Amino acid sequence: MSPAPASFDDELFEFLRQLRRNNTRDWFQSNKERYEEHVKHPALQFISDFGPRLRKISPSFVADPRPAGGSLFRIYRDVRFSKDKSPYKTSVGIQFRHKHAKDVHSPGFYLHLEPDNCFVGLGIWHPDGSTLSMIRTFLAENPTQWKRTMGGKTFAQLYQLGGDSLKRAPKGYDPEHPMIEDLKRKDFIAVTELADASVTAPGFINDYARLCRAGVPFVRFLCDAIDVPF
Repeated sequence: MSPAPASFDDELFEFLRQLRRNNTRDWFQSNKERYEEHVKHPALQFISDFGPRLRKISPSFVADPRPAGGSLFRIYRDVRFSKDKSPYKTSVGIQFRHKHAKDVHSPGFYLHLEPDNCFVGLGIWHPDGSTLSMIRTFLAENPTQWKRTMGGKTFAQLYQLGGDSLKRAPKGYDPEHPMIEDLKRKDFIAVTELADASVTAPGFINDYARLCRAGVPFVRFLCDAIDVPF
């Protein structure tokens, strides 16, 4: 069986490189057709095509190909509270959110496309206080399950945990707790890097599905921790 057609082409990365050098409204408006053709439309098609694959991984996550309010992040930056007033993001973000994400801060599957900085992400970035507390409590009470999740051969070969951590033990936890380094985490995310060439290769959508499947034990652990279905 031949691989699935390429989802993205080199023009996506070329557009993002040029946008990084010319991050102005005038330049973007002059090149908006390129953005639509090589970035936005392929990303929305990827989301639509990934939907059936995502449902096989878990029915609890959503591939929403709407141009606004769906799985594709807006390219427009929120500059209201930022010293950097550049109006546009120079990367593409695609988030496959949990179906309960509007009600509770939930884990998800993420794809980040940026020249020389592409990656797959899983988990929960900057969870709110109550969600973080639930994860820490569950982890502390289920250390064997956590170790099994982290030590799974495929997961361990592909993913590294990232994000921010506290310098000291969180309030209420013994600094000598055997899982204290993980209990210090403020983010529960796992990341695997991608080469730009792999993103533009035929069959990438199936490679991405394989990477998401490899992360299932980690995402399932987080779903269990915050009491949402996987």
